[in-house]
Amino acid sequence: MKFEDLKGFAFDLDGVIADTARFHGQAWSDVAKEVGTEWTPKLAADLKGVSRMDSLELILKAGGHENDYSQAEKEALAAEKNNNYLKLVDTLTPADILPGIKDFLDELKAKNYKIALASASKNAPKILKQLQLTDYFEGIVNPADLKKGKPDPEIYLEAAKSIGLKPDQVAGIEDAQAGIASINAAGELSIGIGESLKNADIKFADTSELTLAAIKAALTK
Repeated sequence: MKFEDLKGFAFDLDGVIADTARFHGQAWSDVAKEVGTEWTPKLAADLKGVSRMDSLELILKAGGHENDYSQAEKEALAAEKNNNYLKLVDTLTPADILPGIKDFLDELKAKNYKIALASASKNAPKILKQLQLTDYFEGIVNPADLKKGKPDPEIYLEAAKSIGLKPDQVAGIEDAQAGIASINAAGELSIGIGESLKNADIKFADTSELTLAAIKAALTK
């Protein structure tokens, strides 16, 4: 892709705009404590990108409690986790925006780039509101409307559509391998946050390096 062809950006949320993963960890560790499962770094890592009910099953299994709860009790535990997570989300402020992101969004807006959100989180609109960033996003993909999750390209194709652009006019920004695969499969320019990511068209060590000039320089190398 030539830099001049770029007309819009689609952002993942967690790990790109703000770090809300720690809230999931906190809320799940409370559930683990409640059911008598030891909370370990390995268990925390195993839950990354896993659905709510599947995460609960992993926690129960890790402590040997998979047969101790009825389906209704499991659903109650999952609901309790989500309520605790949302209480933590309520504590977010603009100070929680990751380094450089607000400046980058301001730069994109000033240069008339279109901006979309491609987050799998159903809580994304609430998080953007807490961070006071809602007005930057012309398109927000509703994950409830999607048939497939990342690494399927659907979310990034929908993000491009939400801002009236073709995929080859859009760059997607992600910090997870499944997200990069999703962007690439959609035929968009993939920008990875984190040196360990594979197959990203452009990579930055962290969000503070994100600028239009840095993207242009990487594309014209």
